[in-house]
Amino acid sequence: MVAGEALIDLVISESGAVEASLGGAPFNTSRAVARLGGEVSFVGAISTDRFGSMLVAQLAADGVSVAGVQRVEAPTTLAVAEVDATGAAMYRFYIAGTSAPLLELPIGGRLGEYDIVFTGGLGLVVEPMAETIEGFVATSTDAVVMVDVNCRPQVVPDRARYLARLERVLAATHVVKVSDDDLAYLEPDRDARDAARALLGRGPRVVLLTAGAAGVRVLTASDEEVVPAFAVDVVDTVGAGDTFAAGFLVAWAEGDDLHRLDGLGDIDRLVAAARFGARAASVACTRRGADPPHRHDL
Repeated sequence: MVAGEALIDLVISESGAVEASLGGAPFNTSRAVARLGGEVSFVGAISTDRFGSMLVAQLAADGVSVAGVQRVEAPTTLAVAEVDATGAAMYRFYIAGTSAPLLELPIGGRLGEYDIVFTGGLGLVVEPMAETIEGFVATSTDAVVMVDVNCRPQVVPDRARYLARLERVLAATHVVKVSDDDLAYLEPDRDARDAARALLGRGPRVVLLTAGAAGVRVLTASDEEVVPAFAVDVVDTVGAGDTFAAGFLVAWAEGDDLHRLDGLGDIDRLVAAARFGARAASVACTRRGADPPHRHDL
């Protein structure tokens, strides 16, 4: 199960051209999981407006269960992604009075229905969604919990409150994906690798430290491996991190010990899953906007 925001990305190129695409980090992740062959449900608040109907239709078209979607009357949340010459994107969000923050209990389904719970991004920032998701993660005792921190400093109204919530969520998290940019915000006075390793003492058993073209560092309490990035001609990086997370989850969940958390101590399996995620993300980087690959594309 993937919980969090679904929104519209307005992607602005260097030339000033504007293209609207369906987005939101958890939305992208759920689509990528389904396209890569995983079974997944999306839980989030989505508007009844035309953009919202497009978001729900795309989830269904990709094979994502929408039984946990809460339809609301507020307009669809917007994100403006400004893409530079390298394909990297900088985001600005238009959130107040919009749909994504309105996710409230009851959250879709019963806890026992989910083997894996994935969340992050705006889902840990904007209310009441953040409070809803925090409570859900805290009670997901039988599920493997993965969090993509995916910091959005420009929408954090109270840094201390955000960090306190993140600390509580991480205490109930088994796998955390964090980028070097995330850690620059969370731990500005600390080296990214050291900050990532320190996360292992706060709850997670696995840390996936992503650094763009420098690849992914897979860390556990006893092991550490680097998975190189795949070299591709980058169109933009919109949705690449979300696709990596989805690829990791799909590959890891295909093992036969999904219900045994000791599988998170198998560094070879974790590295293989991270490599699959990196491959999927590399394909996403060759496409405009958030357009995750299908399994056959790999």
